[in-house]
Amino acid sequence: MKRLDGRVALVTGAGGPMGRAVALKLAREGARLVLTDISGNRLAGTERDVAEAVPDGGLVAVRANVMNRQEAAQVAARGVEAFGRIDVLINVVGGIRSPRLYTPFLELDEAQWDDTLALNLKPGFHLIRIVAPGMLACGWGRIVNVASVVFAGEAGQADYAAAKAAVASLTRTLSMEFAPHVNVNCIAPGMIQTSVFERLADEDRRRFLAKCLLNRPGLPEEIADAVAFLSSDESSFVTGEILAVSGGNHPSL
Repeated sequence: MKRLDGRVALVTGAGGPMGRAVALKLAREGARLVLTDISGNRLAGTERDVAEAVPDGGLVAVRANVMNRQEAAQVAARGVEAFGRIDVLINVVGGIRSPRLYTPFLELDEAQWDDTLALNLKPGFHLIRIVAPGMLACGWGRIVNVASVVFAGEAGQADYAAAKAAVASLTRTLSMEFAPHVNVNCIAPGMIQTSVFERLADEDRRRFLAKCLLNRPGLPEEIADAVAFLSSDESSFVTGEILAVSGGNHPSL
């Protein structure tokens, strides 16, 4: 028996490298999937990959901007219509609202501040409010949020670090409010090998790798492995946890 047989998992940001890896892992573990992404093309790519990897798995894909409550609600409603409920919610959507990876605080304008906090907090805010009541009514649920090791602070990323600190704090708060039936945990990735890492200047890449005890970037699949654990019954005694998946680059707080 697979770890997630009989479970229904909703994954946001499913078109990106991390979300795609999570979707594939959960499908292989037996979960039926509700996938969403703001990009229809990227979402279609993940849908194809999952269908090829697990041809007999249940899958619903809905293009949506989950920063918008109405669109987030439509995604959840499609999942409930198809599978009856949502057992697992994986909040992957997030990022930096700037073409620059680093913006010194005194160069940070209000629009970027607001946009970054909204991108990293609103999708989870909407979807947790939408799906948690059903989990509580069923007496079982898993919510996994994605923060970052920079939630402890990072020069040049005041907006992103503050947003991810809020994700970590929200995780702890909700683990208290939803106990004992719904476990709420958070993954704090280090630098993961995506297009962002490839675009880094050599100096920035070396600086990130110097912080990592394993001296390499992580793989999206390694994030997916941690998500699968926190989504399953194997994590039944784990809640309110902020798990760094970072090769030893731990937050200093």
